[in-house]
Amino acid sequence: IHASTSCHAAVVNQPADLSQMGKGVGYENHLSFLLFRQLNILVDTGSSNFAVAGVPDPDVTSYFNTELSSTYKSQGIDVTVKYSQGSWTGVLGTDVITIPKGIDGSYTINIATILQSENFFLPGVKWHGILGLAYDALAKPSSSVETFFDSLVRQAKIPNIFSLQMCGAGLPVSGSGTNGGSLVLGGIEPSLYKGDIWYTPVKEEWYYQVEILKLEVGGQNLELDCREYNADKAIVDSGTTLLRLPQKVFSAVVQAIAHTSLIQEFSSGFWTGSQLACWDKTERPWSLFPKLSIYLRDENSSRSFRISILPQLYIQPILGIGENLQCYRFGISSSTNALVIGATVMEGFYVIFDRTQRRVGFAVSPCAEVDGSPVSEIEGPFTTADVASNCVSSVSFHEPVLWIASYALMSLCGIILLVLIILLLIPPRCQHRYTDNDVVNDESSLVRHRWK
Repeated sequence: IHASTSCHAAVVNQPADLSQMGKGVGYENHLSFLLFRQLNILVDTGSSNFAVAGVPDPDVTSYFNTELSSTYKSQGIDVTVKYSQGSWTGVLGTDVITIPKGIDGSYTINIATILQSENFFLPGVKWHGILGLAYDALAKPSSSVETFFDSLVRQAKIPNIFSLQMCGAGLPVSGSGTNGGSLVLGGIEPSLYKGDIWYTPVKEEWYYQVEILKLEVGGQNLELDCREYNADKAIVDSGTTLLRLPQKVFSAVVQAIAHTSLIQEFSSGFWTGSQLACWDKTERPWSLFPKLSIYLRDENSSRSFRISILPQLYIQPILGIGENLQCYRFGISSSTNALVIGATVMEGFYVIFDRTQRRVGFAVSPCAEVDGSPVSEIEGPFTTADVASNCVSSVSFHEPVLWIASYALMSLCGIILLVLIILLLIPPRCQHRYTDNDVVNDESSLVRHRWK
């Protein structure tokens, strides 16, 4: 979609060096839409805040000057959001937007202006903010902040559903411009997919958490307990660059790919992301690697379906060395806290986020083709008789609950420590002494659930 606001004069342009345009780890500009006429916004289904650059930054070409907007209102509330790479701090406010394509009218939305950031805006990037489309449970500083999409649903009366097509299969990771795509607010666009849409239930409404039953490499089941795939969650996140796997799953996938590929020896640095693999430009290395399949539970819990990506999606071209070599990176990485279906997989599909019926849908994307051949597949249904009836832990902690539990446990430890100190001091004198050691420091309670 393309969106503009009544305060388009608030955009200030500044020069930027775009020669180093590239993808970041954790979020990137596979898809952007035009806001305030000139600001490109990263579409992120793994966070819930809408935020744009609010001050000049060496790594952005434009920013939103709130002083030039007649409709902007500051709420005076500080907000900070952390990601696996980078973070930003800003101030929460509201402004009025109009969306010229498909949704008539003007709407008031919450918007955070980014005043400080660390490793968030990267050198040469062409995006100037982020649009979080996850549930309000992840909104900062609290879930009481109405999200951008919730505001549209409430004010414009559109259906509580959006869909996303991310294009870029087989295209170089580095380079100028974006690879294109589409964001549809309030519905599904039939021209953006082929075949049937397969739906999997949303297990928890914070991230778009789904249930993964098994993985196959080259048609061979990894034979892991299905709970390994969902530890501690499995989510669909357009703001994460790669397919991220829990360490045990990642190791099994790498071993299976290395075993089934036609390459006898391969540097371990390629699998960990520290090295690239290069071939002559006349060669197509994708034929050397196997297909990767992810099984998701169907709405009918006794059935499943699988989404498959060919090597063209996870063996990703990066840059050329001289005139004769083309180099590639491994589009899969390990994760300490989640399985994340990121852009590596999503570029193969048209993905529907049906919030009304609590489900995520997948269909083959017409733009997921390389040299005229499709690089993604969907097949089903399959029986779930060979997997557990529930592969997701019955205990699911949302972020606010984690904060409360963290404070409660630390307070309890502080009380116990204080009692012990008092008991030790009672024999010589009945006197209470308070020291700096009794103060509970909460620096360790950063919630990893928030990080991609």
